[in-house]
Amino acid sequence: MAKKKLTKEVYLKWYEDMLFWRKFEDMTSALYIQQKIRGFLHLYNGQEALLAGALLAMEPGDKMITAYRNHVQPIGLGVDPRKIMAELMGKVTGTSRGKGGSMHMFSKEHHFYGGHGIVGGQIPLGAGLAFADKYEGRNNVTLTYMGDGAVRQGSLHETFNLAMLWNLPVVFVVENNGYAMGTSLKRTANHEEIWKLGLGYEMPCMPVDGMDPAKVYDAMHEAMERARSGGGPTFLEMRTYRYKGHSMSDAQHYRTKDEVAEFQKQDPILIARSVLESKKWAKESDFEEIDARVKALVQECVAFGENSPYPEAHELWQDIYVQENYPFIKE
Repeated sequence: MAKKKLTKEVYLKWYEDMLFWRKFEDMTSALYIQQKIRGFLHLYNGQEALLAGALLAMEPGDKMITAYRNHVQPIGLGVDPRKIMAELMGKVTGTSRGKGGSMHMFSKEHHFYGGHGIVGGQIPLGAGLAFADKYEGRNNVTLTYMGDGAVRQGSLHETFNLAMLWNLPVVFVVENNGYAMGTSLKRTANHEEIWKLGLGYEMPCMPVDGMDPAKVYDAMHEAMERARSGGGPTFLEMRTYRYKGHSMSDAQHYRTKDEVAEFQKQDPILIARSVLESKKWAKESDFEEIDARVKALVQECVAFGENSPYPEAHELWQDIYVQENYPFIKE
């Protein structure tokens, strides 16, 4: 597919989307403190450019799979954010009827395949989705995301081997925010250039500035077009930063406030806004209108979640097994 121009409309959408994702996550944090959201909660604050740039590169039918920092990805792919908030609150109107929660968002309709709580568990599944597309002759690509901690799992190496052997249409993306759960990258291996792991498999690979949606888009478009045209997998190391802890229980003793402040100067939302301002594509009143829309939508999501019922007891026994009728299976 031809590369898309980064127009005024693209940057306005990026800015509003990323601002909404940030405010949505901020609200989930507040609701967690109020115990309206239980269990684990992993926020995407600071990493929004990774999603914004990727969405622009995706075509209808392309798939996405990730780990458990997964609230905003389905929203970006078109899932109703009210249903995401309801799922976080454990309500029956959620995407999994309140039974998946924060770490297990899914939407088959929108080609979002999780949300996986097992570190690195989604990596071979992403290759499997790409295998299915190739097997069925579909011209689609699967984006398989993981954190920098997950690249230490054996599942990555096994998957890289088969993905290259079978020339699968998959893009592997490591969201390198530097700390995994709370251990710095340099303490987990004898190198810090994660992208070089692809070299051992002769897989195209490169580092990318993951704080700038335009740079993310450039790298994603190149990788996805390679996959779509039969060129096989790519491994991208997106260098990003999370402004919040690994989860809500993270005291963040492993980094300083000054370090966080330095990365906040590279905030992807501010980068998008600066482009809009420098090109005179938006004025202060435009930003105020966007901010008002974002706040209103976040409040609408909260109201929907709070006013939705919890699942009834009989729901425990539903959706455990799925009955499918396959023509090659005889009763």
